[in-house]
This record gives sequence, structure tokens and C-alpha cells, in this order.
Amino acid sequence: MLHEPAAKAEKDNASDWKAKLGIKLFWLYCLIYMGFVGIAVFATEAMKKPVLAGTNLAIIYGMGLIIFAIVLGLIYNHLCTKKEDELNKSGEAE
Repeated sequence: MLHEPAAKAEKDNASDWKAKLGIKLFWLYCLIYMGFVGIAVFATEAMKKPVLAGTNLAIIYGMGLIIFAIVLGLIYNHLCTKKEDELNKSGEAE
């Protein structure tokens, strides 16, 4: 019994654009994460201080990093879908 792909694979006209966007978003996240690591290494006392509703900076920043990663993923998905639709429409017109 042979298994065929669930969806027909076609050329991805937006793959280069998506790769560049992914790299830019990766470096943006790295910069924000480096801030977290920098504070943890060079200002450890700051991480202990309560910031929001009695919760310390380490927890708030860490949860913020997780939420930020999810938001970046949603932004990436939205922009890539928009670009794919744009390029596929222009590719059909040719």
C-alpha cells in the first residue's frame, strides 16, 4: 500500500522572502533574550525585585519572553500568508 502526500506540493514563490523574515525575527528575539541574560548575569539583584503585583522581574521578563515568542510566531504566520497570497496571485497572472 502506497501513501501519497496529503496535499500537492507546489513551488513556494515566497520561500526566500519568508526565510529572510524568519532570520530578522530570530535576531530580534535574540536581542530581547540577551537583555534577559544580561540582567541575570550582571544585575542579579534587579531580577529579585517585585515589578508587577508582587511578582519579581525574572518571572515577568521570562513570561514576557514566552508571550513575545508566540506573538512573533503569529506575526510571522500572518505576514508569510499575506506574501504567499500576493505572490501566487501575481504568478497566476503571468
